[in-house]
Amino acid sequence: SRDLKKIKKIAEKSNKILMVGFNRRFAPQIIQMKSLLNDITEPIAMLMTVNAGYLAKNHWINDPQVGGGRILAEVCHFIDLLRFIAGNPIVEHNVNSLGNGKDDSVSIQLRFQDGGLGTIHYFTNGSKSYPKERLEIFSSGRILQLDNYRKLTGYGWKNFKRMNLWQQNKGQYNCAKAFIGAVSQNRDHLIPLEEILEVSKLTIDLAKRN
Repeated sequence: SRDLKKIKKIAEKSNKILMVGFNRRFAPQIIQMKSLLNDITEPIAMLMTVNAGYLAKNHWINDPQVGGGRILAEVCHFIDLLRFIAGNPIVEHNVNSLGNGKDDSVSIQLRFQDGGLGTIHYFTNGSKSYPKERLEIFSSGRILQLDNYRKLTGYGWKNFKRMNLWQQNKGQYNCAKAFIGAVSQNRDHLIPLEEILEVSKLTIDLAKRN
């Protein structure tokens, strides 16, 4: 938390852009989902399922000094994604680990300021033949379902049925392009500073609890 305070102080004093590679919020289908939800005034419920797969204990991600562990290295992306879609600060959070508490498989519960809910199932004990990521959003008698950043389906929407892509797009290119554009045009932070700090602080707290 002391490091985050230092980062905040430097970012606020500097005219430089602070950027974290939270690429999923730049994915075209996520932008479409966000747009569809813009007129929703009721709280939404989100379910993010990640079939992350097993990593050996000596993998670099599991090195506390290099990768920081799977929550810090990977789950942070999904916390940021739900924070982006919700458009509201996270006011409550909790994490439960599978089995004896030392497993990489975790279930994370989030509550947002407007009463919305977010659940992240990050599981490492699934099959490689199953898609890696699925996001479902429930709101006002309607559902949006995104399968692995290829197939987006709407249920109950009057003017939206589907948005399918020829290949997976998690937003990496759009993220990098937007950052280069922001730097060259001397624009403000692409991701609001308060959101970067909020998600980072929460992720660190969840990693400590796990």
